[in-house]
Amino acid sequence: MKIKAVNTILYCKRWQETVGFYRDGLKLRVLSSTDWFVEFKLNESARLSVADEARTSIKSGDGGGVTVSLQVADLDELRSELVQAGFEPTPIKLVWGSRAIYMQDPEGNRLEFWEG
Repeated sequence: MKIKAVNTILYCKRWQETVGFYRDGLKLRVLSSTDWFVEFKLNESARLSVADEARTSIKSGDGGGVTVSLQVADLDELRSELVQAGFEPTPIKLVWGSRAIYMQDPEGNRLEFWEG
């Protein structure tokens, strides 16, 4: 198997709010968008998409059992930016030998930002 790209799709009840969180709050670049599905670019080979569960056969997991884990270059800078944007990430913690912060999107999905 030769995987060329990765896309994680989050099915959401609070779709518009979740789209705004990733687009306007986290400033992720939109690659494609319809009235029920938005694909964001994380890097050259990774994507994160948000789908309106009302328009799909797959329902929201209500944030249960999902962690979107993103390695970043500068955790201190990111945490400062998140706080300035009005978010409430956790204090920096040491996890598995790396520094990490956590927060949740409007759907309840856990976000982990880590540097290591």
